[in-house]
Amino acid sequence: MRRREGEMQFYKRFIKIFLIMMVIVAGAMVWLASSLPWTRGSMNVEGLTRPVEILRDENGVPHIVAETEVDAYFALGVTHAQDRFWQMEIMRRFGAGRLAEVLGPEVVEVDRWARTLGLYALAEKMVADTAPPARVALEAYARGVNHWLETDIGLLALEFAIIRFEPEPWKPADSLVWGKIMASRLGGNWRGEVLRAELLKILSTEQVSQLWPPYPGDGPVTLANAESGGLMGLADLAPWPANWPKGASNAWALAKGATDTGGAILANDPHLAFSAPIMWYLARVETPKWKAMGATVPGVPFFILAQTGTHAWGMTSTQSDIEDLFIEKFSPDEPGRYLTPDGSEKFLIREETIKVKGSDDVKLTVRSTRHGPVISDLRPSVKGLVDDDFVAALSATYLKPGDRSADAFYELVRAENWTSFKAALGLFQAPQQNFFFANVDGDIGFITAGWAPIRGRGKGFVPTKGWTGETDWREFVALDALPQLAGTHVRRLVNANNPVTETAYPYFLGVDWAPPYRAARIHTLLDDGRGRTIQDAAVMQRDLFSGMVHDLLPIMIGAEPNSMAGQRAIALLRNWDGVMAPQRVEPMIFNAWLLTLNRALYGDELGMQLGDYLGGRPMTVKSLLTRYQAWCDNVKTDRVETCAFILAQSLDNATAALIDRYGADVNGWRWDQAHVAHFPHPVLTRVPVLRGIADLSVPTGGGNATLNRGAMHLGAKREPFRHVHGPGYRAIYNLRDLQGSRFMIATGQSGNPLSPQYRNFLKPWAAGQYINLGVPLAVLRAQASSRQLLNPAPGED
Repeated sequence: MRRREGEMQFYKRFIKIFLIMMVIVAGAMVWLASSLPWTRGSMNVEGLTRPVEILRDENGVPHIVAETEVDAYFALGVTHAQDRFWQMEIMRRFGAGRLAEVLGPEVVEVDRWARTLGLYALAEKMVADTAPPARVALEAYARGVNHWLETDIGLLALEFAIIRFEPEPWKPADSLVWGKIMASRLGGNWRGEVLRAELLKILSTEQVSQLWPPYPGDGPVTLANAESGGLMGLADLAPWPANWPKGASNAWALAKGATDTGGAILANDPHLAFSAPIMWYLARVETPKWKAMGATVPGVPFFILAQTGTHAWGMTSTQSDIEDLFIEKFSPDEPGRYLTPDGSEKFLIREETIKVKGSDDVKLTVRSTRHGPVISDLRPSVKGLVDDDFVAALSATYLKPGDRSADAFYELVRAENWTSFKAALGLFQAPQQNFFFANVDGDIGFITAGWAPIRGRGKGFVPTKGWTGETDWREFVALDALPQLAGTHVRRLVNANNPVTETAYPYFLGVDWAPPYRAARIHTLLDDGRGRTIQDAAVMQRDLFSGMVHDLLPIMIGAEPNSMAGQRAIALLRNWDGVMAPQRVEPMIFNAWLLTLNRALYGDELGMQLGDYLGGRPMTVKSLLTRYQAWCDNVKTDRVETCAFILAQSLDNATAALIDRYGADVNGWRWDQAHVAHFPHPVLTRVPVLRGIADLSVPTGGGNATLNRGAMHLGAKREPFRHVHGPGYRAIYNLRDLQGSRFMIATGQSGNPLSPQYRNFLKPWAAGQYINLGVPLAVLRAQASSRQLLNPAPGED
């Protein structure tokens, strides 16, 4: 009897504990669910002048209908904060060098970088330099963000459940620092200067030049007819990996006479590093004065890529040289001064304090010269990498005062024609970008906008002496002298990061052009008449043909490997059409071979510098295999290796590595086993329990040279074939039928991993599908997944 009573007591206690645990779990789930935004109903809002309607379609895209422009910016701030506030918070902290305050010591070096460049101070200066209309928009947007921060009663974002802190009110400078971050990342050519300077220590000038072959003379051009002092280690200072895929893009515009739609078509897909969520956020805004739909960036009130009621625009990265490193020499016997052509000057010095969660504050002394911030001061370990009498200063267009890029984007949606569109871009500073234009009249245009420095001498190929003044920037290329073309006679415009001008152009823009393959493919498809409709453009954006394979494989295919796997690989490659489809085995073999071949060609010469240079580098590989075959010899062996030997050995080694990873059955290999688009969450990817729901992945096809670009970081020690960079936003603008334009982003509208709209675009994006944002408002009101009405608070009218 007592035993039974004891058992009953045990079961009662167990049930009680179980129920308590269930209540706790349920409470936790409710608490976490409170991080999802409430997007229905109506509310009174201080600061509004007229009612604003926010309709969300089935994909979570907000369609904002406002009676005033200022109220529209307010509402966009609300929607951005509702869906992506954590992204916004991390962005502004990155730019301000304040990540360590909330993330701890691991990100101190990232903060040191942003503080040294002074990105946030530049953003604050931009606010002051911005014209009143755009400043009003920035302030209205900030009020919208702050309204949400003040009124949301739940968890602001899932990440705040793990990283607990109270966010500060949003400010206009928080919005503008995004432009500085992007410019510093899309610039980045100073790292090439450092690498070339370091290679000159171990290679001849001729050898270094051979590693950077010129753009081929027959490659597409968009507007045809139109000394260092010990710098090793500096390239590792930026907060993104060396030799990461560069910002890239595809864009083409066809005038109405070159399409079957009766109007112009503009297709654009900018390529950037992947993250979860993707940087882009789709939105539609309608006001009595203008309307726009397309890509915004959470934290920024202006459309970055969009279609209005009269025109559309797209962008590609010019990849021009907007940065130079200057080696500054200390003034002898004058502490705190450096030499200039006119004598010595004092270093400008400012003290920074980086607060670090869970650790002591970090003090940072930032020195600047007339050229820019001294980046060789970034951490103590760098002091020995620059000679004792020198420092390295970075000059960059985005670090110069007077930046009115915010005004440029404010005016782009209001442009009425090519003239006003170009005038708006006259305010754009950095980074230099290629802007495409198309309007409802069927006309198209192109301009390379942004500041391009005119140097006294040289082309910024390596760091130069700062004390002579010979290579100083004299001025910037005037707006009317920048590459541009527009008018009723223009039928086609194409750019895929290839050169925008021929060599006769009087100003130097750069040398870091993308290989010609994507641009050539666009021209080939258009020449064949396959780009004349919206559906044609969609097929082109999905295109997986690699011109790089077509260019290199005939040179490589003569290899005679020794292994059975290598021989089987050659047989497969001989019959391959160069389409990098996800289910095919040939793309895996080719890319593994190309990577191994790159190592074999120059790894012995480059030694410790290999990691900073290693990549696919098809133009270099072609040049070394056909023109400079001495590179085929391994300088670390006694024998003289031929290119035929290196090709065969590389294929044998590549197939052996693939067998180790994917098994001996070559027919069982698929490209999408290795080539998986990976979207890491910037913070939760470091939390093992949450990584599974926060990081996103989807198998894909393509490669570095396909229109549907599947860019890889081939220099990565792990997962070199992972798809890490590509078209996070795709758009096809139909200027004949604006409601028929198509849009897509890579992950989803929400930044909350608990939301179904965090990942709902992932598979459609991988499949090359699109959505429509031009649904008539009357239809949308009947079909909207939610409707939110913001009313002016009583007494606001």
